[in-house]
Amino acid sequence: MEFILAQTEHLEEMCRITAEAKAQLKKLGLDQWQKGYPSREIWEEDIRTQMAWLVVEENKILGVFAFQTTPDVSYGEIDGKWLADGEYASMHRVCVSDHSKGKGVAGKMFAHGFAMAGSLGFPSVRIDTHPGNLPMQRALGKAGFLRCGTIYLKGGCEDGDARIAFEKVL
Repeated sequence: MEFILAQTEHLEEMCRITAEAKAQLKKLGLDQWQKGYPSREIWEEDIRTQMAWLVVEENKILGVFAFQTTPDVSYGEIDGKWLADGEYASMHRVCVSDHSKGKGVAGKMFAHGFAMAGSLGFPSVRIDTHPGNLPMQRALGKAGFLRCGTIYLKGGCEDGDARIAFEKVL
């Protein structure tokens, strides 16, 4: 497995994997990602700003995620307490293709995010998920993230929606 920055030529496959993730969330009865987020335009911006990462094996994209090194506006206020103060990196839009589920891909993506954050000098990595997204919550716990509280999304089509916030101190 290798990690590469996503390029425009990967966009169709990224959108296909995102659609699979949206369908899985819908099947779980969750409204997460059912209002138009993440969209093709968001992935295009992530590619343009070099935030979109792919995990690839034998020329197949197994998963995709965004790695952000600027403060997330939604993380400014929390009902709870972050583990670390100051700067942090964050991961968003974590998707694993249906054909790669159960192979530890998400864990490897988290580990890669931790390594990138550490190499850039960030003391921690933050992430959030829907309160009902138990599979993601289990994956986050397995990766060493700790639950910190509740945040409310700011901006976009999910504005005001509650999410459980997690952080991993490196």
